[in-house]
Formats: sequence, structure tokens, C-alpha cells
Amino acid sequence: MERVAFTFRVRPECVDEYRHRHAAVWPQMISALRAAGWHNYSLFLAEDGLVVGYLETEDFEAAQALMADSDVNRRWQQYMAGLLAALDGATADAALRRLPLVFHID
Repeated sequence: MERVAFTFRVRPECVDEYRHRHAAVWPQMISALRAAGWHNYSLFLAEDGLVVGYLETEDFEAAQALMADSDVNRRWQQYMAGLLAALDGATADAALRRLPLVFHID
């Protein structure tokens, strides 16, 4: 199982709206994530807009590709795009900054 952590940023003035939208993630989006192999998925949000994500998956690149092909993910990315910082035209999925794993304990 691959452990994946990543970061991206929400615009500081959109932090509350980002929380609000994630309080009601569409059931179809949750189903698509699970079907694509995203397990134990969590997002953490700092007050300054830093988002840290964590998930476990068998193959992160394959899991990302399955989501990229998902209509519900395209709609979710469009729904969230105005809240995110410094995407330069990319979706949040494409702009993820993956963090290297340096330590783990079971």
C-alpha cells in the first residue's frame, strides 16, 4: 500500500467556503474516489489556506488517472477551482505538490 501526502493552497479569503463545501462532498464524488482506489483519504486545512492531503492506495498514478477520467471529478474540480490559489490554469489534481515520505510507524 502506497502512502501519499500532498499540499496545495486555498485562497485565504475562501477558507470558510472550502470547509463548507467539504462538509457536503457529493456522494458520487466519494464513490468515485473509492472506486479509483483512494483509501483512508483525509484533508487538513490551516487557517492560512494550506491544505495537506493524505491517502493510501495501491498505485497513486493509476488512482489519479482514474479520477482524471471521471465526469464527477471534472465537475468537482470546476466547482472548487475559484477557491484555490495559484493554479495557473491547472486543476487542483494536477497542481498537487506531492511530499516524500521520510518516516512511518505502524
